[in-house]
Amino acid sequence: MADIDLSKVRDQIDELDAQIQAFINARAELAAKVRASKGEHLTPADYYRPEREAQVLRQVVKRNTGPLSDREMLRLFREIMSACLAQQEPLRVAYLGPEGTFTQQAVQRQFGHSVRAIAQASVDAVFQQVETAEADFGVVPVENSSQGMVTHTLDRLFGSSLKICAEVELPIHQNILTNASGLDQIKLVYSHPQSLAQCRYWLREHLPNVECIAVSSNAEAARRVRHGNDSAAIAGRNAAEVYSLPVLFADIEDHPDNTTRFFVLGRGLCPPSGDDRTTLLLAGHEGAGVLYRLLEPIAAAGLNMTRIESRPSHQGKWDYVFFVDIDGHAEQKPLVGVIEKLNDIARLARVLGAYPRAVEPDISTNSYEE
Repeated sequence: MADIDLSKVRDQIDELDAQIQAFINARAELAAKVRASKGEHLTPADYYRPEREAQVLRQVVKRNTGPLSDREMLRLFREIMSACLAQQEPLRVAYLGPEGTFTQQAVQRQFGHSVRAIAQASVDAVFQQVETAEADFGVVPVENSSQGMVTHTLDRLFGSSLKICAEVELPIHQNILTNASGLDQIKLVYSHPQSLAQCRYWLREHLPNVECIAVSSNAEAARRVRHGNDSAAIAGRNAAEVYSLPVLFADIEDHPDNTTRFFVLGRGLCPPSGDDRTTLLLAGHEGAGVLYRLLEPIAAAGLNMTRIESRPSHQGKWDYVFFVDIDGHAEQKPLVGVIEKLNDIARLARVLGAYPRAVEPDISTNSYEE
C-alpha cells in the first residue's frame, strides 16, 4: 500500500465534517419552515408523518453505495430526522416499560432518541396515555414470529378508537445476564414468560435443574439479579446496560431468526406511503361459511393477506372477530373497493390502521419483550 499523508486525510475529514454539520443545520431550518407553514397551535403529533419518514428511509436504502451498511445509514438518518422534529418540543411516546425493555428499543428504532419516552406498566396504560392525549403515540408488541400473537394488544385494539400508524420489526437476541462467573453458580433464572419460552431448549441443555421464574418484564428480571451472584436474567443488551449486568452468554434464543412486531398507535389514519399495509377488524353474520364470505372479496381483488387472527368478541358465547392484515392502503385501489364490499356483507368491518410497511426490519440487533 502506498504511503498515506495522514495529515492531509485528516484535513479532508475536518472539511467534510464541517460540510455535514452545515447540511444538517440547513435541513433543520427547512424542517422548521415546514412546521411553521402548518400553524402555530398544532401539537408535535400533528407534525410527525410516519408515511413521509418511511419514504425518506426507503430512499436512503436505495441510494446507499457503502461502505456504511444500510442499517447504519438508516440509524443515522433516523436520528437526524428525530432531532429536526424535536427542535421546539419532543414527541411524547408511551411504551410498555420499564426502562431497559425491548419495547423501549422499538421506540428508539421508530422515533430516534430525541423523543420523550414514557414507560408504562401495561398495554392498557399505553392505550390510555394516547387516548387521553397524555402521549402523542404509543408502542406495544403485537406479534412474535415463534410464540405468536400478543392477544391482549389485539383485544385492546378491538375496544379502542386509536389507529395503527406504523409497524416496527425487531429480531430477538436473548442473553444470560448475571454477576455469576459460571453456569454452575446460577440457582435461579428470571425472565418474561415469552423469553423463557423462546430459550426453552437452551435452558434444558445448559441449566436443566435451575428454577425458572416468570416476571412481568425482562427489565424487571435484570433488576432482580443485579445485586446477587447466584441468579441470572434472560434479557437483551439494553437491559444489561441499564442495570450494569455482564453478559455471560449471548444469543441463546432457540430460533435465531425470531422476530417481534410492534404497532405504533396514534389518533388518526396515516396517508399512503407507497408501500403500505392495512389491518382490518372483521366479523360476519351467523351461518355457514362466515369466514369464506369475509375473505372472498380480498381474494377476488388479488390482494395479499399476510395475517389472520381470531379473538372472542366478548359480545356473546362462541362469537369471534377476525384481525386481518392486507398489503395495500385502505384509501387506495383496489383495497378501498374491497372495504366497501365488506361494509355491505359483514356485521363489522373496521379499519384499525393503514401504515407503512416496516423499513429494513433487521436494522436492530436486539428485540422485544412484553
